[in-house]
Amino acid sequence: MVINIKRYIYNLCILYSIVFIASSCDTDTPEKTAEYVPPLTDYTNREMWVIYSHDTHDTGADVFYIPSTWEYDYIAANGKPCHYADPTLPAHRADMKTEIDQVAAYMADGNDFYSPYYRHISLDSWATLNEDTINRRYHDVAFVDVRNAFDYFISQRDNNRPFILAGFSQGGKSVVELLKILPEELRDKMVAAYVMGYKITPDDVVTAPWIKPACKADDTGVTVSYNSVSDVKYVKPIVAAPTVMCINPVNWRTDDTPAILNDTITVTLSPQYNVLVLKGFDGSSLPNILDILNVGDYHGAEPWLYSECLRENLKTRINSFRNKNQTVRHTEN
Repeated sequence: MVINIKRYIYNLCILYSIVFIASSCDTDTPEKTAEYVPPLTDYTNREMWVIYSHDTHDTGADVFYIPSTWEYDYIAANGKPCHYADPTLPAHRADMKTEIDQVAAYMADGNDFYSPYYRHISLDSWATLNEDTINRRYHDVAFVDVRNAFDYFISQRDNNRPFILAGFSQGGKSVVELLKILPEELRDKMVAAYVMGYKITPDDVVTAPWIKPACKADDTGVTVSYNSVSDVKYVKPIVAAPTVMCINPVNWRTDDTPAILNDTITVTLSPQYNVLVLKGFDGSSLPNILDILNVGDYHGAEPWLYSECLRENLKTRINSFRNKNQTVRHTEN
């Protein structure tokens, strides 16, 4: 499947510019600030998932993908402000599915792909630039959904199959938070984690020393992480700093060796800032997100700019993982 980049950018521009006035049912949630919190998402409901089964030869992996942020703050039907997406609303699911389908176009290639709708925190929440507010809202609501969805995913899958964690932006944050609580028996089944457009902080790796950086194209049990900017002066702390790891998804190096993408874009990793610096890429069509993202950085392009590189890399890492495990089984026998 070929991604229509122009159409994707058009969709982003339209959807990021709309503030949805959503109808919802009131709950008895005891919120001190009188905000509305959508009901807990039921992941036994198939409607709360986007699933594609493309591993027809049992040679791939299960991909668990968490999408980014789509909704602004809105006023619920009960008159209370809401800082969260509501997966029970068809419009909110449609927004998330726009991204999910574009990512599935390359991550579901030869794999079984699972992506949950969830009560992600709003764009306005991120625009506060207050990480205490962001983390409170995220952990109180969004991560509750992410964790429940992942637990359900694990309970329903074949435990002998390898899996991949992946996410973009808030979804990337979700991958990091899942990695922190990932038990050892699941770490042994993880091919890799892909954190697109989000940071991995020094505190993260202190909390979870098993979060190891990818250092080449075929290592496994590692985390692929990157953020893209036009210049290091545009590094946005809210998503990109401080971060302790980055890999160039074009040449799969962690030094400053430049790589050429699509014949015209030079991608160079800055070891000092752990970000990718792009030359020759026109990001003018990316939507300005509340003057905090897509302003000198290329945050909105992270899921698709390197899509063909990621498509091939998923295959490379899955093959590497399966070959290593086959060798271990033969040695044990």
